[in-house]
Amino acid sequence: MNRPDFYRFHQGDRILPFEPAEYDARLSGLRRSMVAEGVGACVFTSMQNIAYYSGFLYCSFGRPFGLVVTATDSVTISAGIDAAQPWRRCHGDNITYTDWQRDNFWRAILSVAGAGRVVGYEGDHLTLAQKGPLDFFLKPSATVDIAPATMRQRMSKSQAEIALIRHGAQVADIGGYAMRDAIREGAREIDVAMAGRDAMELEIARRFPEGEYRDTWVWFQSGINTDGAHNPVTGRILQRGDVLSLNAFPMISGYYTALERTLFLGEVDDASLKIWEANVAAHEYGMSLLRPGRSCAEVTEAINAFFADRDLLQYRTFGYGHSFGILSHHYGREAGLELREDIDTVLEPGMVISMEPMLTIPEGRPGAGGYREHDILVITENGNEDITGYPYGPGFNVVG
Repeated sequence: MNRPDFYRFHQGDRILPFEPAEYDARLSGLRRSMVAEGVGACVFTSMQNIAYYSGFLYCSFGRPFGLVVTATDSVTISAGIDAAQPWRRCHGDNITYTDWQRDNFWRAILSVAGAGRVVGYEGDHLTLAQKGPLDFFLKPSATVDIAPATMRQRMSKSQAEIALIRHGAQVADIGGYAMRDAIREGAREIDVAMAGRDAMELEIARRFPEGEYRDTWVWFQSGINTDGAHNPVTGRILQRGDVLSLNAFPMISGYYTALERTLFLGEVDDASLKIWEANVAAHEYGMSLLRPGRSCAEVTEAINAFFADRDLLQYRTFGYGHSFGILSHHYGREAGLELREDIDTVLEPGMVISMEPMLTIPEGRPGAGGYREHDILVITENGNEDITGYPYGPGFNVVG
């Protein structure tokens, strides 16, 4: 039997998160960067860039996936195990590679990219194990790390992206209310988390009946488990007086949104209330600073001063916010748009960023626990728009 190295297997109707014109605009922006960098072909391997430029969000399971973009072509490269699903969910062409022999993935890439060209790759994703085959098969005259240029492009959202992110923020609110309703003494963290996750997945399916549903999740933390922002859910049983951290993360077509709130179960003691109110005040102050023309470092230093004046800065554990778009705990990060001291990116209309101050008071101290509020804001011409609706603060979030 003559078994091919790769082939095209296209069947079914194509369904994408955005209209073809949206992807064409993204590819046009990429091609301008390619011309500026002297790149003849880009070989993308990350979930975030493949999804951004084609709409296809792959499931690796140990297999490589790719997207090759040239001046004229945009072709996803997918594994045979997924049959025609990648083609149905991508903009542009799709090639399926077989696993009859090693490196058919790179043979498929070569068929589009050609040999001897300047090749753009993602320095923050391409592994050393895959860089060798890239050099062997494509024999590039030079290689260029195109990842910084793609990250800059992804930081500025189109109106279509902002509309999808707005849906995500609304779904996160629904998850938050479902978790609030599930909070009671004797419940486990996992019980509350499942209530929020189920509510969000059902709402995503209602809003996007032709979508693919994956990766929506919740971190609901209580007591000492609130000390870290990304602590996984456990079976800890909720007790009266517990500090709680509600974290809802709906995923829609690779787009991440989030809702994060501090709550208390039944009652909040005076020391905890003082810390909570200070963090809420920092949250409100921080949101007021998110305006076009301000740099991420400038915003960060202002909130640092706010906490320092209250002798609380030593309890801050990470930056105050980050970009939104195609990112996840599994993949992606627009690291150039984070509210940290070492990021000098200037805010511009069309960027979408969170404000999420967090204080962690060590065990044994008055008010021990983690306090975190989180809203998503769209930078506008004159300021920002807060697209998170779930209330924050003690007035609504002392539950039970």
